[in-house]
Amino acid sequence: MLLPIIITFLLAFVMLLFKPQKMARFFKFISVIPLLLFLYLLSYLPAVHYGVKSVFFKNDWIPSLGISLDFKIDGLSMLFSLMITGIGTLIYLYAAEYLKKDENIHRFYCYLTLFMGAMLGVVLSDNLITLFVFWELTSISSYFLIGYNTNEEDSRKSALWALSLTGLGGFLMLASFSLIGMVSGTYSINELLTQPGILVNNEYYYIIISLLFAGAFTKSAQFPFHFWLPGAMKAPTPVSAYLHSATMVKAGIYLLARFSPILSGDEVWNYNLMIVGGITMLIGALLSIFHKDMKGLLAYTTISALGIIVFLLGIGTETAYYAACTFILVHALYKATLFLVTGIVDHETHTRDLSVLRGLGKVMPPVAIAAFIAALSSAGIPLTFGFLSKELFYGVTTGTIWTRESVFILTGIMLLTNVFLTSAGFLAGIRPFFGKLPQEFKKIHKPNVFLWLPPVVLSFLTLFFGVLPAIVDQTVINAATSAVFGKSTDMYLVLWHGFNMVLLLSIITIVLGTVLYFTIKPSNKNEGRLKGLDDFSPQTIITNIAVGIRLFAFKYTRFFHNGYLRIYILIIILFFTGIVGYKLFADVPLRVNTEGLSEFRIYEFIVFVITMIAIYIITNTTSRLTSIAALGVVGYSICLIFVFYGAPDLAMTQFAIDTLTVVLFVLVLFKLPPFLKFSNGKIQFRDGIISVSFGVLISLITLQALVSPADKSVSKFYADNAYVMAKGKNVVNVILVDYRGFDTMIETIVLSIAAIGVYSILKYKTQDGEKSE
Repeated sequence: MLLPIIITFLLAFVMLLFKPQKMARFFKFISVIPLLLFLYLLSYLPAVHYGVKSVFFKNDWIPSLGISLDFKIDGLSMLFSLMITGIGTLIYLYAAEYLKKDENIHRFYCYLTLFMGAMLGVVLSDNLITLFVFWELTSISSYFLIGYNTNEEDSRKSALWALSLTGLGGFLMLASFSLIGMVSGTYSINELLTQPGILVNNEYYYIIISLLFAGAFTKSAQFPFHFWLPGAMKAPTPVSAYLHSATMVKAGIYLLARFSPILSGDEVWNYNLMIVGGITMLIGALLSIFHKDMKGLLAYTTISALGIIVFLLGIGTETAYYAACTFILVHALYKATLFLVTGIVDHETHTRDLSVLRGLGKVMPPVAIAAFIAALSSAGIPLTFGFLSKELFYGVTTGTIWTRESVFILTGIMLLTNVFLTSAGFLAGIRPFFGKLPQEFKKIHKPNVFLWLPPVVLSFLTLFFGVLPAIVDQTVINAATSAVFGKSTDMYLVLWHGFNMVLLLSIITIVLGTVLYFTIKPSNKNEGRLKGLDDFSPQTIITNIAVGIRLFAFKYTRFFHNGYLRIYILIIILFFTGIVGYKLFADVPLRVNTEGLSEFRIYEFIVFVITMIAIYIITNTTSRLTSIAALGVVGYSICLIFVFYGAPDLAMTQFAIDTLTVVLFVLVLFKLPPFLKFSNGKIQFRDGIISVSFGVLISLITLQALVSPADKSVSKFYADNAYVMAKGKNVVNVILVDYRGFDTMIETIVLSIAAIGVYSILKYKTQDGEKSE
């Protein structure tokens, strides 16, 4: 399984070599990539359903850290993989015609193929860290797809919103995965499935599920993070049809479904999913009917549909899981159809405004038929796949084992949501194609076959699975439900359950949805009613928080990063003095023993006096050359101290460094202007206090070290092995060159870069008309 995914990524970059002007006709054949992947995955369907239930592919990556490129095909991953590749094949075919005049179509296919490979990695990974890597790849590739129209500011802004929210969610999800690995001792999802109680009964359980919810909710546009999805509709229609109906937005759904058998043993898990999913599905459905833009309307119905799936996963019964798995496929089929239809309408009429679109069925009958079937499936009309799904919804809410009041509440929320979705589906799939054709649309002709064929195929599958549900039920949905439920299930779809409460609720949904469809007229007035809520919307609140964070960051940066090196050094010394001083006095009793110190000899005293005089000159002189010379005196005084205490090798090293430093300082600094008077008496007094405090702290640490037990095992190792292993008699040099050779090399590189920077500043000349500072 690793090889097909790697090949997919490689082919994505190969597409950048295509020349759109010369190879436009060949882009239709790129759809063979997802088609071959679809057939390859389909070959494992008998093994998954009838055989071993799951197929493993083992690939070591970083075994010492428990990270592997292991993949697993079971019922759940099979369901998502077939959607990703099957619908992807039709999207590839559609996009070749839809974007045939786009000069960057080769980039589009590169991004789309990268995204497809990443999504396959997400749903097939059996390792948490590998799953996270692919998860982030979906965020990055979707960023490029959403912001594909780079010349439009709205597209760029929408892409940034999507990347920011999903990226933040991904970061929190990684924290959850890290905790899971710490608690369970494994990153393997399959191993976690064999020991679910280890997480549910752990003290970190609530932190784990909170962080996991953050990743899933941001990716699947759950309230209050739902607003990025309508903004993402700025992307080309093939992107909306693929990412925002069948794949990317369902990655969070996949995550919740995959971890349901592992983490769903506590009511907090169930109640959170039910509450968030219930709010999302109701708000998304309600807001959808106020939009007159076809894409905007479909975006909010997508949010609502995702909320329904989360809501069902929260209920957590076998029937609820079965309904969720069924609806995942149902929604992908009819929503992808409606998005593709919307793209055709926009492509031919150059508008998506439902208040002006009428009678298009007369000029594009195949498109109208596909849209009509998708709208019926969305409404849950009998003999469509959507009807079976809606029957399951009501079967779940009316069949719960909770109190009568909770049954009424859950069923009522589901009923209202489905009524709004029914009306919205009719608005997008029926309204543009019926009625009198406006004069300006009479010249429109039937679109190219590669545009109308994909939605027709999807709508046909909607009817086919609605009439013969056993074909998909017994092969895919049942196996997916078993994977989510954690045990085998033998549920199945049937066309007729008889006259019961579920059927009555379905009829009420269709009737009320139809009445609402004829009542609500898409208009600027209806859309304007939502503007009054902008000040209280999650997007506005999160935007205000982001602005506040940016302002804080600006002030923080201006305070700590003001461009003055002396302030940076001051802050570092203050921080070091405070932290180390607190640690020194708080944790360990200070012990100073001066009895073992040698007497202060006269030549040491002379060196000390010379050092103090040099330091005084450095801090008070106004000559840069004088300060450099005095600084050299301090360095040479330290060399003498090394000699006094039997360290001639250190003295020679210090001597060489100080000599080189003085020479370099003279060469670099003598051309600079004279000292500027930056400080006054108060600042000098402050700096003096900080300097003395730092010096006293270092002295105390030194005295403490003299009476503390020393572990000489490291120094003994270097002394014993310096010559034997590195053939050097100078231990210090051996450590710098051999044992810490990479550190020394990197330090040398840093110094070289700094030297180049200093040289560039010195050689810089202002341009004409530019102020010299």
